[in-house]
Amino acid sequence: MLTALVAGNMIGSGIFLLPSSLAQIGSISLFSWIFTTAGALVLALMFARLSMQIPKTGGPYAYTKVGLGKFLGFQTAYNYWITIWVGNAAIVIALIGYTSVFIPILSEPKIACIAAIAVIWFLTLVNLLGVQFAGMLQLVTTILKLIPILLIGLFGWHYAHPGYFHQYFNITSPPQSNFLAISNGAALTFWSFIGLESATVPAEAVNNPTRTIPLATIIGTLIAAAGYILSSSAIMNMMPAPVLQHSVAPFAEAGQIIFGPIGKDIITLGAIISCFGCLNGWILLQGQVVLGAAEDNLFPKIFAQKNRHQIPAAGLIITSALVTLLLFLTISPNLVSQFQVIILLAVLSALIPYFYTAIAEIVILTREKNRKISFLIKLIIAILAAIYSCWAIIGTGEQILYYGCLLLLSSVPIYAWCTKFKSVEEKNLNVN
Repeated sequence: MLTALVAGNMIGSGIFLLPSSLAQIGSISLFSWIFTTAGALVLALMFARLSMQIPKTGGPYAYTKVGLGKFLGFQTAYNYWITIWVGNAAIVIALIGYTSVFIPILSEPKIACIAAIAVIWFLTLVNLLGVQFAGMLQLVTTILKLIPILLIGLFGWHYAHPGYFHQYFNITSPPQSNFLAISNGAALTFWSFIGLESATVPAEAVNNPTRTIPLATIIGTLIAAAGYILSSSAIMNMMPAPVLQHSVAPFAEAGQIIFGPIGKDIITLGAIISCFGCLNGWILLQGQVVLGAAEDNLFPKIFAQKNRHQIPAAGLIITSALVTLLLFLTISPNLVSQFQVIILLAVLSALIPYFYTAIAEIVILTREKNRKISFLIKLIIAILAAIYSCWAIIGTGEQILYYGCLLLLSSVPIYAWCTKFKSVEEKNLNVN
């Protein structure tokens, strides 16, 4: 179930749209997948090691708090939490968009919004019933969503045109160097790997976490990476880049080339299942990610309240309410461009916790007294993870970095508010 959570959270709506975005760069973007996969595996190894040393709920928050202190730990939880609920709004919109192929009335903005909100609250209810129930649903949807991706990745090569790889190698406009083109492609492909740390978040709800979490993290990342590279490379060799650039459903069109009209329906159904399973996994995490911070009095205490299934129910409901509010805001066509900026901010919000965690790992390692060969290997992995995260952050662009700084600053008054109440409570306890 934990492996399904990792792979399922990564394989969402992004993979079904990325080939069209990467076609703007050219087939050189296949190297972006390779670099991003390497970076993701380094991050996965780092999270796997930290999960063995610090098996606590909260994942990146717990690790950063141990290595860098309470304030940066809070910022990690805050940014990661924003990433999740903003990302959930994007995933459910994609889910309804794919579903509108079979139910055309869902293309109406208001009806689509109501349907999206209904899906959010249905999965919120599922997750309120307990981690095991949500985990089983995640396992089933992950298996189903891998089928269309692997079908394209395996059978698509029979319809490939090798000449497309060389003809549309680097078609960036204005022309960019190969390194810059790969870097821009890596910024896009990284969105598909967000979630590789998912297994570390509900650590205290996992049996034998020191063994289960590392295995699930590595295996889940490898499964997702294999599916990404196989399917994306096949599609980019099946259709010329100028055609692929304007495709709104590249996987569905590839399915039609391979299997005929029924193939398009099968792949579209796979996209729906993919979004549904991905959304379920992220809703599971949206309550868990700030649970540790709330229990440490670094987040409003209401986020630490659990129901009889040991689920942080209040936090889960509040976060789903924020997703609902964001969905209402996106009904207006005038907010579409703003919403796209918010999605890019969600990517940056995820990269910051990764960078903080890598630095925290380096700090934690320097405290170790017994420094064997394994110490050097761990240190190299942590440094590489920090460098990769920094490179990916820079790749998001100047405008997103500007808004990202404002987002970080917004965490300061919230931290001050939470710690102020904690100080008052501790003072009252001492008086009593």
